[in-house]
Amino acid sequence: MATLKDFRNEIRPNWCPGCGDFSVQAAIQRALAALNKEPHEVAIVSGIGCSGRISGYVNTYGFHAVHGRSLPTAQGLKLANRHLTVIAAGGDGDGFGIGLNHFIHAVRRNMDITYIVMDNQIYGLTKGQHSPTSATGMQVKTTPHGNIEQALKPTQLALAAGISFLAQGFSSDVNQLVSLIQAAIQHRGFSLINVFSPCVTYNKINTYEWYKDNVVNLDKLEGYQPNDYAAAMNQIREHDGLVTGLIYQDTNRAPYEDSIHNYASDSLSHVDLQLPSDVFAAALKEFA
Repeated sequence: MATLKDFRNEIRPNWCPGCGDFSVQAAIQRALAALNKEPHEVAIVSGIGCSGRISGYVNTYGFHAVHGRSLPTAQGLKLANRHLTVIAAGGDGDGFGIGLNHFIHAVRRNMDITYIVMDNQIYGLTKGQHSPTSATGMQVKTTPHGNIEQALKPTQLALAAGISFLAQGFSSDVNQLVSLIQAAIQHRGFSLINVFSPCVTYNKINTYEWYKDNVVNLDKLEGYQPNDYAAAMNQIREHDGLVTGLIYQDTNRAPYEDSIHNYASDSLSHVDLQLPSDVFAAALKEFA
């Protein structure tokens, strides 16, 4: 049985000290160990950006995709081997900028994968430009007079697109994040966990302290039922998306793979592909 140590490797992350992504990495490793997964049973696909390096920092199968393309790659992996636990990961720019269209279609398709977005409201790898989730008025290198665009609201968009599992976490609350990742992996369908993961170098507005003062934890909200779509949307709108915990879950939708006609129950890696000699000989005769 695998332990937390089995999901660690000797590659040292080169994130800035204090980056929220350290907590996300630790939460993924803890969640996988708690679920009794083995490293060879898991694949992590990441996009481009600071957070995109995470596929190399966890001891599982890993693939570093091009910008905005972690979700198509992750879905291809799942179709090729339905027994893999597939996690896609990236940042807000990767997932909600260049990769936004892939995100919407992954939501409506409902394939059984988990998508973890490390949302820091800025492009950190390229030194501090505004991102799709940067607030209106935010002043950074690309918006010296303040961002004139409205911030994209990932959780509201995901609900509107028909997501079957939606959660939001905060890097400072690792225990909650571990629980959310476990629940997302166990959910049969597409799961999004958007994580408030502060960039300590370039985003001096959305800091750890700012989130602690502004987020509302739905897990502690008395009477809240995450299977209530209308209540989920109301909470998101009331608090401008600044909620954490399990926001919404629909357990009645079948995952995409279950609806594919003649989809093999086993992956190609477990199938005997050797043709009987008489069948092979007959095939050769067709080309004689």
